Amino acid sequence: MKKILIVISFSIFISCNQSQDKISETAILISNVTVIDVTTGELFPDMQMVIDSGKIKKIVKSIENKEIYKNIIDGQGKYALPGLAEMHAHIPSPPTSKERTEETLFLYLSNGITTIRGMLGHPSHLELRKAAEKGELLSPRIFTSSPSLNGNSVTSTQEAREKVISYKNDRYDFLKIHPGIKRDVFDELVKTANESGITFSGHVPVDVGIKHALESRYASIDHVDGFLEGLVPRSENINPNNNGFFGYNFTKMADTSRIDELVKLSKNNKVWIVPTQSLFERWFAPVDGELLLQQSEMKYMPSSTLSEWRKRKEASTGQDTNFDKTQWETFIDIRRKLIYALNKTGHGMLLGSDAPQLFNVPGFSIHHEMEGLLKSGLSPLEIIQTGTVNPAIFFDMETVFGQLKEGMTADILLVNSNPIEDINALKDLSGVMVRGKWLGKADIDKKLQQIAKNASAN
Repeated sequence: MKKILIVISFSIFISCNQSQDKISETAILISNVTVIDVTTGELFPDMQMVIDSGKIKKIVKSIENKEIYKNIIDGQGKYALPGLAEMHAHIPSPPTSKERTEETLFLYLSNGITTIRGMLGHPSHLELRKAAEKGELLSPRIFTSSPSLNGNSVTSTQEAREKVISYKNDRYDFLKIHPGIKRDVFDELVKTANESGITFSGHVPVDVGIKHALESRYASIDHVDGFLEGLVPRSENINPNNNGFFGYNFTKMADTSRIDELVKLSKNNKVWIVPTQSLFERWFAPVDGELLLQQSEMKYMPSSTLSEWRKRKEASTGQDTNFDKTQWETFIDIRRKLIYALNKTGHGMLLGSDAPQLFNVPGFSIHHEMEGLLKSGLSPLEIIQTGTVNPAIFFDMETVFGQLKEGMTADILLVNSNPIEDINALKDLSGVMVRGKWLGKADIDKKLQQIAKNASAN
C-alpha cells in the first residue's frame, strides 16, 4: 500500500443503521453486491447500495422494504468498484464531427472509464466539459489540458508568459507541455504557471532534461518521458537530441543503478507518472501491425485511421528503420524497472494509455495498459489504484470520486468476477454507472454495434 493513500475503515463509508428516509422514484438499488474497498483490497459481500440524484446514498448490509425500489440492479455474484480514470486520453477536435466525438466518449464509458484527462486541449473541449458536468452529454467526467505548448507554439519567454495567462483565463484545467521548448522559455512558463495557479503536465523537452523537469514540479510526467535519457552517464558525452523514440537510441548506454536517484527526485518533488506503456508494447514494439489490426476492438475505428496506423508503425519499426528487437527487449526491460520503482517508492502512478494513438482504441486500450503494468510488477490492486483513488488524490477530489463511499458521485463499475484476483475481470462488465446513470451490458453492446457500423462506413 502506498503511503500517500489514506486508508479509511469500512465502517465510515457504510451506514450502520437503517435510515427511514423517503425513497424517491428515481432511486436505484444495487442489491447483494460485493463492494471492493480499493484502498485496501478488502471485499464486503452481500451489500446493498442505494443511488439517487447521481450520488451514493447508502451502502448497507441489509435494507428494509426492497420492494419499494422501482429500479433494482441484481448484484448477486458481482463486484462493484469505482469507475476508472483514463489519465492520458485524447478527445477529438473540429473538424471531427459531433457524432464521432460523442462516439469516442462512449467508447471510454463502455470500458468502465468514468473520468478522462484530455491531453491535447481545444476550445471545443471546454464546452464538452460543461455539457458533461450538466448531464447534457453522455460522457466521462472531463478534465482538459490547454492547447499544446511546444517549440513551435512558444518560441520566446514573452510568448510563454502570454499563453500561460491566456489559457488560465480560458479556464483550461492544466497546461500541456510538448517537446521542443527551450530551457529559458520553459522556466518562464513554469514561473508564470506558478504565479497564475495552473499546473502543467506532459513531455520533457530535450533542452530541459528530466532532473530539471522533476525539480520544476510537473503535476505529471507522461510516457516516463526523459527518464531513460537521465540514466545515461555524462561520460558518454551524448547529444540529447539523438535520443530517438523516448530514449530508445540510448538504451545501451543507460545505467539502471541511477534509477533510484530519479525516483527519489520524483517523490521529493511530488511528480506523478503516467506510463502509457501500451504504446511501447504495441506501437513501438516487435509486434506485427496486421495482427493488431485484426483485434476485435479495431472495428470501432474508421478505416482511414487504421490505414494511418499501419503506415506509421511501418515507419517506426519497419525494415527501413533502426529498430532492433534485441535492443527493444533491453529498452522495455528498463522501462518496466522504472515503472516498478516509480510506483513503489516514487510519488505515485496514474493509469493512462494515450488513446487514440496507434493501435490504442479509446476505452479498450486501458486493458492493454493494465497488462503492461502487470508485466512491470504491479499487483492487480496497485493497478486498480492507479485508475481510481490515485486520480482522485491527483485532482484533490477524494470526496467526489475514486472510492465507493456514501455521499460520493455514483461512478460505479460492476464486473462479473473479482479483479483483485485477476485484472482481466475488468473486461467482463455487467454494466457501468456514470454520475448515477446506469448503462447495462445490453445497452453498451447495442451502442457499440452502431459505432462499429458507422466506422465501417467511413
